[in-house]
Amino acid sequence: MGSSLYQRLKDKPWVPPPPDPVVERGERRREGGRSGDEALEADPHRTLKNRIQLRLIDEVDARILISPGGPSEEQRAQIRERILQYLAEEESVSPLERDELAETLLAEILGYGPIEPLLRDPSVSEIMVNGRDQVYVERKGRLEKVPVQFEDDRQILHLIEKIVAPLGRRIDESSPMVDARLPDGSRVNAIIPPLALKGPCLTIRKFSRDPLEVDDLIRLGTLTPKMAVFLEAAVRARLNIIVSGGTGSGKTTTLNVLSSFIPPDERIITIEDAAELQLRQEHVVSLETRPPNIEGKGEVTIRQLVRNSLRMRPDRIVIGEVRSGEALDMLQAMNTGHDGSLTTAHANSPRDLLSRLETMVLMAGVDLPVRAIREQIASAIDLIVHQSRFKDGSRKITHITEVQGMEGDVIVLQDLFRFQAYGVSPDGRVLGEFVATGIRPRCQERMEAAGIELPEGLFD
Repeated sequence: MGSSLYQRLKDKPWVPPPPDPVVERGERRREGGRSGDEALEADPHRTLKNRIQLRLIDEVDARILISPGGPSEEQRAQIRERILQYLAEEESVSPLERDELAETLLAEILGYGPIEPLLRDPSVSEIMVNGRDQVYVERKGRLEKVPVQFEDDRQILHLIEKIVAPLGRRIDESSPMVDARLPDGSRVNAIIPPLALKGPCLTIRKFSRDPLEVDDLIRLGTLTPKMAVFLEAAVRARLNIIVSGGTGSGKTTTLNVLSSFIPPDERIITIEDAAELQLRQEHVVSLETRPPNIEGKGEVTIRQLVRNSLRMRPDRIVIGEVRSGEALDMLQAMNTGHDGSLTTAHANSPRDLLSRLETMVLMAGVDLPVRAIREQIASAIDLIVHQSRFKDGSRKITHITEVQGMEGDVIVLQDLFRFQAYGVSPDGRVLGEFVATGIRPRCQERMEAAGIELPEGLFD
């Protein structure tokens, strides 16, 4: 894969596209792109950049340019100096322009073009490219538009290909959506025309180099020390836990924190669409799904990986997210001796999660009566940890709810902790407090049987 990528960089450097001949309903396609002439006019140094890029590929060790982890800081500085030398030989480039051009070239060759500074900015948690001149980021839970522009849609497509090609994945008209990850673990989703009507879209959820720990979540106001003590006891006592919430509510971060409570002497199997979990334990086997190849064959789904993981002698199974028929296999695993499993799912509330699980089980294609499905859910799941993102950008665990079994045809839920919001401050912050409901959970007996004693007054 490395040599083919090198050949593509060497033999086919990115160049501005020719004018788009496609006309729809008598008008030029409104994709926000520019013709080749417009792109050259917007960037008069494009030809120079291509020439320097070819010189660099010829004279620098290719292994440095295409290494999965990228060059080291020292190598990056050396390449930058070489680029500055090339620019010093060009009469058309003034000394004032050299530094800016060097940074741009460095980002295009070694990094990810215009969004490279955003990827290196620790305050940015998510990057959303909606078009060549529509780039948004998330900082501290809030969205803001940034003054970053691409030349045109072709440059965005070039960036997407640069991300997905080393992973053996593809994106084209026959497969216009792809999930991938950057070398540092950041999660990437890309979608292109004809599905994306206004041009290719790219979304990157950045990977935290230093994963948040439970102390960080307490400091950020996601939960309280009492809630953290209870959740640690629940994980150590091998309760089956689902973290639910909406998109961007922090489910994966909370799952990471819960996973950190697993004892280091247990064998953990993680299953994900795109590897995001950052477990600190030593004995971890990470499994990742695989999309179909160009012939539509070779796909490996989460459901297949869940089934296979049962033959791998797991102490714990951690699934990044359940969203389809794999929910049935997960429930069966939880009900057949694989206690202590953890996963996430999209839902608006703990009660809504149960409805979604019923639907996901039915998606497995098994004709089961609803009562049988509910009995499976009630006996398999012990706790639901529900998380929400508020308008001020804060993320909080709003419910820790115990699944207490069945009464008639209804699954009984009991909140143990809740977040009660009661207003908004003048500066836009959500006001509220975490409260314990005062009810002692049924699972406390299991905790005590495992030798775990909860502090007095935890549920007061």
